[in-house]
Amino acid sequence: MRDVTTAQPLDVQPTPLALLLLGREADPRSERGVECPGDLPAPSDPDLVARARAAKEKLGDKVFVLGHHYQRDEVIEFADVTGDSFKLARDAAARPDAEYIVFCGVHFMAESADILTGDAQQVVLPDLAAGCSMADMATAEQVAECWEVLTEAGVADATVPVSYMNSSADIKAFTGRHGGTICTSSNARRALEWAFQQGQKVLFLPDQHLGRNTAVRDMGMSLEDCVVYNPHKPNGGLTPEQLRAATMILWRGHCSVHGRFSLDSVNDVRERIPGVNVLVHPECKHEVVAAADHVGSTEHIIKALEAAPAGSKWAIGTELNLVRRLANRFADQDKEIVFLDKTVCFCSTMNRIDLPHLVWALESLVAGKVVNRIQVDKETEHFAKLALERMLALP
Repeated sequence: MRDVTTAQPLDVQPTPLALLLLGREADPRSERGVECPGDLPAPSDPDLVARARAAKEKLGDKVFVLGHHYQRDEVIEFADVTGDSFKLARDAAARPDAEYIVFCGVHFMAESADILTGDAQQVVLPDLAAGCSMADMATAEQVAECWEVLTEAGVADATVPVSYMNSSADIKAFTGRHGGTICTSSNARRALEWAFQQGQKVLFLPDQHLGRNTAVRDMGMSLEDCVVYNPHKPNGGLTPEQLRAATMILWRGHCSVHGRFSLDSVNDVRERIPGVNVLVHPECKHEVVAAADHVGSTEHIIKALEAAPAGSKWAIGTELNLVRRLANRFADQDKEIVFLDKTVCFCSTMNRIDLPHLVWALESLVAGKVVNRIQVDKETEHFAKLALERMLALP
């Protein structure tokens, strides 16, 4: 038997990716592994709400606070506007007199705001570690390698990239450089229709489910028209023949929140709540979307519940903060609104923006110190803006 007391340590060095995942390394081109500098107020501070109000009042019109729908209630309370990622970026661009844009969302959203706002405006993300797992699933290097694979297969010239808004500025810039466009969950069909007028194939980044659901459910394609490019496999795990035969080349990415909903979730809620309407986000898996009664973006979900008749029952497949807020909002209208799954499912990175981080960011601005500023370099901004402008020009 081996004597474990005298065994020599293995000469194994952790990889950069392992260190990144362990939070022991930072990657400036990634949305993960970034520490937040500064001394935050204690989360137990009973004066946090008063401090946030006081700081916001002192800043006045110099600050504009944006709150994504998935944020905590304690943060939404101080938002000047709420909305999805693209709506908030456009709201920021519509406030050119605001010196500071405090974006209570995640990193890629703050990047989009920086791209669309003026040079004199400064975008602040209260916690730099508030990233997006989906956006992290497609790096600039991986996508460049994918394009080389498509080129070698002889299909790059016929392929138009369409990138979801939930992507980094680097990926948006790649899309702009290669003649593509950005899309949201609301206009994905229009973006794909435009893309197929420009070419024969689409490379859809980074959410495979939104791409598949839009192509198959909304545009009548078949599942066989879609292939999934896996950046962790040689040549994406696809043969040149598969790439040539495909119409939709889907990046192997997904939302960690919406990807948790399953067909069992849908079947279970129908058994528990007879007559329930199942309404899900198109980032959900295809089988979940196919089994749902209604499918739509975050804004669509809100509008659908606003228009729902009293006494109706709804199971919602999206982030829990929003579902809970909607359930409370419509409780007095006799609308029963429940979370689709029995398991609690917050967006963990979105929830990094809490009241202590917001107070710290606002009070720092009051003191004349801009913290956690998000700046996209000029070249990246130029090409990312091209892709965004193509989206804005969609009919």
